[in-house]
Amino acid sequence: MVWHKIRKTGNIKIILQDKDEVLKTADLIKLMVNVVAILHDFWEQKQSQTESLLSYESAPSPGPAYVCYVTLPGGSCFGNYKVCDSQAEARRDAARVALMNTLVNELPCRRISPEFIAQSLTQAAEESVSLDDACDSSTSIGTYSLLLRSYMGRTMLEFQEMMTVFQLLQWNGTLKALRERKCSRQSVISYYSQRGLDEYMRSSMALDWLGQEQRSPGILGAELKVAQRELVLARRRGVELRFHKEKTEILSLALSQACVHHTPDLFGRKKKTSATALYLCYGKVFVLNFHNFRLF
Repeated sequence: MVWHKIRKTGNIKIILQDKDEVLKTADLIKLMVNVVAILHDFWEQKQSQTESLLSYESAPSPGPAYVCYVTLPGGSCFGNYKVCDSQAEARRDAARVALMNTLVNELPCRRISPEFIAQSLTQAAEESVSLDDACDSSTSIGTYSLLLRSYMGRTMLEFQEMMTVFQLLQWNGTLKALRERKCSRQSVISYYSQRGLDEYMRSSMALDWLGQEQRSPGILGAELKVAQRELVLARRRGVELRFHKEKTEILSLALSQACVHHTPDLFGRKKKTSATALYLCYGKVFVLNFHNFRLF
């Protein structure tokens, strides 16, 4: 039994031999009481530095249902998908979702390989783009191919963590501004693919949205409502949440500054957000509206 292997060895990595074993383990994880400690132990074994392993965040709530998010060392974020009557239960459920995704991410099939890249580009080509353009770095699919190849041998979760930065830059309008300034595609990819999200970048994006609010009053409130709804729906599906959560926090920061400056009509207009460029879930890449995702 897989459960006996975990208890006997104390090392959850031993079970990661094939997909069937992980699926069996996923059922066992649902029964684990001390899943928070198991998740911590897994990442403690995996990480050489233990200063910032896992981060838990409870969403403000006057009472049930409670919501908790857990952020992994690389930045990936997961939340509880069950309706939880206590903060402790929400924390356990968030850890359970994160652990299942962590285990799946350790499978060999979750590594970026030439076969995976070929499959991903074929899927992207189904979104009204030509597969022949994959060799042309000036095209959207060519940029996608370049990013995939730069992460050869690494996991899909690591790739998604990097892509979240570009998704936010696209959503925020930064990539469009860089295109208009004729910045080099290679320099932008090189710079942002090595840079993680930090407070400076979040503050900069919030200021950009504050500027949009001043030009189009009401856009912040409408965007925040959409982002909050997307975050709830994604959390209930048990998928990775960082893109949705970062959007919500950036817009909330911008809105708080707008309120300080007494910006009028914050909730006067409605606007649909651009679709997520891509997300990864249980070993597959789903490319959404790929033709709208272009770096330059």
